[in-house]
Amino acid sequence: MDRRLFLKISAIAGGGVALGFVTEEQALAQRGGAMAPPPDVHNYITVAADGTVTITAKNPEVGQGVRNMLPMMIADELDVDWKSVKTVQADYDDSKFVGQSAGGSTATPNNWTPMRQVGAAGRLMFVTAAAQTWNVPAAELSTGSGKVYHKASGKSISYGELAPAVAKLPTPDLAQVKLKDPKDYKIIGVTKPGTEVPKIVTGQPIFAIDVKVPGMLCAVFEKCGVFGGKVASANLDEIKKLPGVKHAFIIDRPDVTEPVIPRDPGLESGVVIVADHYYQAAAARKKLKVTWNEGARASHSSAKYAAKAQEMSKSAPQRTIRKDGDPEGTLKSAAKVVKAQYSYPFIAHAPLEPQNCTAHFQGDKIEIWTNSQTPGGGRRMVSDLLGIPEKNVITHMVRGGGGFGRRLTNDYMVEAAYISKQVNAPVKLIWTREDDMRHDYYRPGGWQNLEAGLDASGKLVAWQNHFISYGEGETFVGSGAMGPTEFPQRFVPNYALHASVQPLAIRTGALRAPSSNAFAFVIQSFIDELAHAAGKDPVAFRLEILESVPAVAAAPAPGAGGRGGGFAPPGMNADRMKGVVKLAAEKSGWGKTKLPKGTGMGIGFHFSHQGYFAEVAQVSVSADNKIKLEKVWVAADVGSHIINPGAADNICQGGIIDGISEMMGQEITIENGKVVQGNFDKHTMLRISEAPPVIEVHYLKSTFNPTGLGEPALPPILPAVANAIFAASGKRLRDLPLKNLGFSWA
Repeated sequence: MDRRLFLKISAIAGGGVALGFVTEEQALAQRGGAMAPPPDVHNYITVAADGTVTITAKNPEVGQGVRNMLPMMIADELDVDWKSVKTVQADYDDSKFVGQSAGGSTATPNNWTPMRQVGAAGRLMFVTAAAQTWNVPAAELSTGSGKVYHKASGKSISYGELAPAVAKLPTPDLAQVKLKDPKDYKIIGVTKPGTEVPKIVTGQPIFAIDVKVPGMLCAVFEKCGVFGGKVASANLDEIKKLPGVKHAFIIDRPDVTEPVIPRDPGLESGVVIVADHYYQAAAARKKLKVTWNEGARASHSSAKYAAKAQEMSKSAPQRTIRKDGDPEGTLKSAAKVVKAQYSYPFIAHAPLEPQNCTAHFQGDKIEIWTNSQTPGGGRRMVSDLLGIPEKNVITHMVRGGGGFGRRLTNDYMVEAAYISKQVNAPVKLIWTREDDMRHDYYRPGGWQNLEAGLDASGKLVAWQNHFISYGEGETFVGSGAMGPTEFPQRFVPNYALHASVQPLAIRTGALRAPSSNAFAFVIQSFIDELAHAAGKDPVAFRLEILESVPAVAAAPAPGAGGRGGGFAPPGMNADRMKGVVKLAAEKSGWGKTKLPKGTGMGIGFHFSHQGYFAEVAQVSVSADNKIKLEKVWVAADVGSHIINPGAADNICQGGIIDGISEMMGQEITIENGKVVQGNFDKHTMLRISEAPPVIEVHYLKSTFNPTGLGEPALPPILPAVANAIFAASGKRLRDLPLKNLGFSWA
């Protein structure tokens, strides 16, 4: 990001100026290797004649606060007051913007330098224009609150007054663009409430499901409960006669599913009903009678998956992902060996706003309003399906009511586009809650069969895991892999990770902190078992493991990678993790607080999406297994700066709530190839009365560039609560959800 920055400016109505950037490297990457010219106009910053500053937020907003955060970085370097800033959402446009997606907690690390460079380049241009206006050296000038100052003469001039002159300037050399010293930040590091919060709390129509366009019809889409099933017959003639119904038709797609691993088909077979209003389409759907050809997947069930997993656990693994040292031999000679099997279920994303999309096909073009986390991918899918150029798919990014990874896939976007073309009218497609829960890309379930050895001093010397997931051969389902760098790899000298997979009937994908949201529960709970077996304090035992990094990390076994593994983060920095473990222990008073009978504290840590988190939970457990969450302490290292502290706390606390919800009552089960759960009564969320009254968040500032917060706060809370329950009750929890073990919230 330090070379060949292109910055273009153009005059706008009212004497303002517009600024923007893209690098050669980014342009090359976004076009698959073909060098793109710098854009003529790239509106990140617009300064109007009256001094109002409009900053464009380029990434999708699904509740993670990026629509505030990216403009905050620009505004601080531009040296304007936040109260003078307006933010606007960009449409998807890869000729102007790079990296317009939301996922993987990548917005902060990917944009920390570029967004500040945009602001600094803009500031430099206003300084240059003022220097020319006053005929003074630029070095004598300073900026602040959207003005340029010349201290020697006492002169000042606003950015709005300078805008016409800036429009005539050549683009600055990036070498001249100096970023602020962090001590001079006025916006970065200061809580700035979300610009759309007032609209959200007053129920104004800002979400994708609220979109209205002239002449719009509403559609519903009935699909087979078994993935890949097709329509054999449907009572369409009756449906077409119902009030408000304009169209009813069958979509009959070819078999677009792989034989073992369901994937994103873009558009499935099913029955579409289009009406003047949504309630009319939904009412007609209730009278729809469909006979389905369900296919071979109708024989699948959760019970069969579990039975197969138990059978596989007693057999030799299908392959080895990684092997260091001699785990088998060390286990045989270990002073103490601990064995345990852990399991976790499929879960649904369940965003509060169900999937929806509005599309208007006209001739050889289509206009789309979507809350997709990957609008570029959706645009490509629509282009392929409709047979029109990508440039003819105009994609408006509208705020989403939660995503958590569900909106990384674009089936709803493709469906709306196809339906609009078929009926030759603008159409809003709305999924019901049941559609959303039964046609998701689920967090994969799985089993881990663990065995670890301790030496005579209680030190962890061997670790072996037979990981059982879903897939075919060496291919895991989406987000269903465990990679060769998963902790405690590198921290145990004798380590083995083996894997076996079985076929699956449903689709899977990334869900908030993909893989980590399940793996942290298993790994940190088992480490807690080992600490107790060793007779050591759980915090001290973890710090001892983190001290055990070998001088040279062994290479993974040949062919260990596989496909469908999701995120593969760089190696964990042991010192950073030790820092947050110690901070969490300190803030919670670990080992220093005398707790009443039936109350316990538990700890867990995890490295996820470049974030280092350790969390302590304090819970009480009654004799009849009712759990009360009393308090949670969070310690995080996400780099040198917390850009928007209030929003950062909020997203950390939200991750905690999400994780706690997940562990108690969230489970997707399969019967006859179909998802059983359809709403929040069976796939429950945490109630306000059940939430911990205090979630205390602490940050350990480090010298590393800032990283994201959307994912890494979630994983450690599951083992922290599970370990606290053990400390309070003596009951070790190895299976999720906890409701199946007889537990409930107090």
